[in-house]
Amino acid sequence: MSEYLPGLEGVPATQSNISDLDGNKGILTYRGYRIEDLAAHSTFEETSLLLLDGRLPGQDQLDQFDHELRANRVVKYNVREIMKYLPATGHPIEMLQTAVASLGMFYQGDECLTGGAMCQDLNYVHNMSVKIIARMATIVAMWEQVRNGYDPYPIRKDLGYAESLLYMFNGEDPDPSLARIMDACLILHAEHTINASTFAALVAGSTLASPFLVIAAAIGTLAGPLHGGANQRVVEMLEEIGRPEKVKTWLDEKLASKSKIWGMGHREYKVKDPRATILQKLMRELMQERGGNMGPMFETALALEEACEERLAPKGVYANVDFYSGILYREMGIPPDQFTSIFAIARSAGWLAHWREQLGDNRIFRPTQVYAGESVRDYIPIDKRCTQAG
Repeated sequence: MSEYLPGLEGVPATQSNISDLDGNKGILTYRGYRIEDLAAHSTFEETSLLLLDGRLPGQDQLDQFDHELRANRVVKYNVREIMKYLPATGHPIEMLQTAVASLGMFYQGDECLTGGAMCQDLNYVHNMSVKIIARMATIVAMWEQVRNGYDPYPIRKDLGYAESLLYMFNGEDPDPSLARIMDACLILHAEHTINASTFAALVAGSTLASPFLVIAAAIGTLAGPLHGGANQRVVEMLEEIGRPEKVKTWLDEKLASKSKIWGMGHREYKVKDPRATILQKLMRELMQERGGNMGPMFETALALEEACEERLAPKGVYANVDFYSGILYREMGIPPDQFTSIFAIARSAGWLAHWREQLGDNRIFRPTQVYAGESVRDYIPIDKRCTQAG
């Protein structure tokens, strides 16, 4: 193929058994299981193991995996010391990339990657996956305390993954409803075919880089506002609008100036993102549990989505997963600049599943290009070059 396609749109980058989507029908599946069923009935622990191993686990397998995750939540004190020297004003996702990249120096053992067997040791792959998934949440939650000048809350192994994450943010036992919603959010963000950050993980993994550096590469890619950073922008956008009655005027002005409406539209979906539908339902359920009491942001979001559907649906532009996830995180007391880091926690399961799949039949990525520069020409010594007048 010699045709240049910006963004590699429509160009298959790999063959995968992990997830699939139908953008015209709004269907997303993990290993063949609909995301609606997983969000309603599974847990992040079970979904992670499904993504990694390719099948729903038995109870004994799930219990063992859950035990491994709980046992690996602790990180070396050196990592915490590194975090203390990072600027408190820095973005959490940049801290996360730095901390995860450093883990490989404290938890070495990637000699498997350069051995003759090309890392067919599934125990190594599994153990590294457990260490990374378990510690992602710890690092993100620790930073919330460290950047505010406090020691992190102690790690509790009696709590499930979502519960532990929420506990480490504020030191309080999490509300069961919020823990259930967090669990669903982690499931919904765990995997989404070959997106930009997953592709970055594949490229890094194909070089046989350590899994910590593979995940660090993916985190850096996720950080951009056109990818994982969008949910923070959605909340900032809704704060700018203020109240539901201001939505239509605000939207008309933005559309007239061709400004981006954060949380609206997705390259793969021509209908509403199924994950957004699930999150909206969870938001309504939470509002009902609270007797209808919810901040104006949710009402503003509903009004904005309705107005966007009137104006943008004919173009195939609907709400995506970022539109409601940030609002839910805000209700959990999580600061907006931590939203992308929460996304990274969840997506680590999908990244590692793709890393494992890449190692199973590895070939380093080396795409070609369409050259549009100068033809071959002679070098001109500096004293013979003509200077162009400014």
